[in-house]
Amino acid sequence: MKKLFAISIFMFLCFYVTFSQKQQISLSRSIEIACDSSLQAFRAKNLYMSNYWQYRTFQAERLPALTFKVTPIRYNRDFTRRYDSQNDIDVYRQQQSLYSSGNLSISQNFDLTGGTFYIDSELGYFQNLGGTSFSQFSSVPFRVGYYQSLFGYNSFKWEKKIEPLKYEKAKKQYLYAQQEISEWVVTYFFAYAMAQLEYDMAQENVISSDTLYSIGRQRQDIAAISQGDLLTLKLDAVNARNTFRTAESNLQRAKFRFLSFLNIDKETDVLLELPVRPKIIHVSADEALAYAQQNNPDYLANKQELLESEREVDRTKKSSNFDASFSVSVGFNQIANTFGEVYRNPLEQDIVNVGLTIPLVDWGVRKGRANMALNSLNVTKISVQQKEISLEQEVIMSVDEFLIRQDLIGSAEEALKLADMAYRITKERFIIGKADLNSLTLSLNRQNTAQRNYISTLQDYWNSYYKLRKLTLYDFEKGESLSEQFDHVERIH
Repeated sequence: MKKLFAISIFMFLCFYVTFSQKQQISLSRSIEIACDSSLQAFRAKNLYMSNYWQYRTFQAERLPALTFKVTPIRYNRDFTRRYDSQNDIDVYRQQQSLYSSGNLSISQNFDLTGGTFYIDSELGYFQNLGGTSFSQFSSVPFRVGYYQSLFGYNSFKWEKKIEPLKYEKAKKQYLYAQQEISEWVVTYFFAYAMAQLEYDMAQENVISSDTLYSIGRQRQDIAAISQGDLLTLKLDAVNARNTFRTAESNLQRAKFRFLSFLNIDKETDVLLELPVRPKIIHVSADEALAYAQQNNPDYLANKQELLESEREVDRTKKSSNFDASFSVSVGFNQIANTFGEVYRNPLEQDIVNVGLTIPLVDWGVRKGRANMALNSLNVTKISVQQKEISLEQEVIMSVDEFLIRQDLIGSAEEALKLADMAYRITKERFIIGKADLNSLTLSLNRQNTAQRNYISTLQDYWNSYYKLRKLTLYDFEKGESLSEQFDHVERIH
């Protein structure tokens, strides 16, 4: 008795050490790892960061720009044509000159009008190196100017409408990609769980078939079982071993796919923790549609597509008409032979310039481009309308599917409990000779089917849940938008 007790303790310790070395992982933890470390997450993050820096560049372009332009030295030695007033002819003369200049300016674009306001200061130096030596400084101590296209295309106005929309779309595309990753995790997680179940059932079936075959042999000795039934039990034992080897191979394959997607060590020994029955979530189609219209990046993509088409119409229309530009600057300037004098008593400098560009004959090219852009806008409007109708239908169908999957979980749990109980009772009755082989086989098949159906039902539920989250970008368990969660994390970092 003591020896048997010692063996039992040893087997328990071996079993405990074996399973304590396994890393237990739940579905939610798997999703966290995949959203942080998977290759798909890495791609989504870099795509978002690319759009983030594009938006930062747009914001920077809205701020005043400080520019310093300098020509440290420019040397000219050539023949140039000059007019000889004494002989009333043009002659070529050799010329050598040295020139340097520098300009410091601050400019600011105005989104509303499309004009540019600037303030600058300039200093130049010129020296003649020919037969007559001469040098001179020129300066513009201060100048204020403004340039405006009166009837032209205002790119600043359209950028102000489109760029913030593109960045908001990029954020929601990132969240959308995370929900897609969650869907993939659900698929790989439950594929691994199903493979583990098949492996466990095959292993149990090997033990059970061997046991039943041994019992059958004992019962044949007392003529309590026919030769045909005994051969059937032996065939079941052989088939069970073959099934076990296949299940073992499928388990390794499913494990590899699961760990590869999570981008963790393929040698990690994991033990899946199936999710418990989720709490009941009440979702209506109207509610889901409202969240989708507010959060889904496809709606923002449609809006961006419309704005870009409207921008093209505006650009082509204005390019087909005449254009006028206006510029004005007010400041001071001065020239002197020495640097010390060039900033003394500067004179006022006023420059006003008006320019016109009038297309006369282009054989209808500009008009044709404008009509093409207008027709493209009409096509875009119809396309956007069709996309939104399809998206609304998908949301409604996803809500219905989710509610159905939610109801089926309870039925699957009940069926599994009944199948387990029926098999246990039938097996006990078979051992004591009160149930035949067919009843036992049928009961076992029902139990296996119930176990498979339960895992499949869980997988269908979580797939439908994360699909609904993907379409709406809304956390129905916590009752808040995923965009709000993302913005909160962004503010913290």
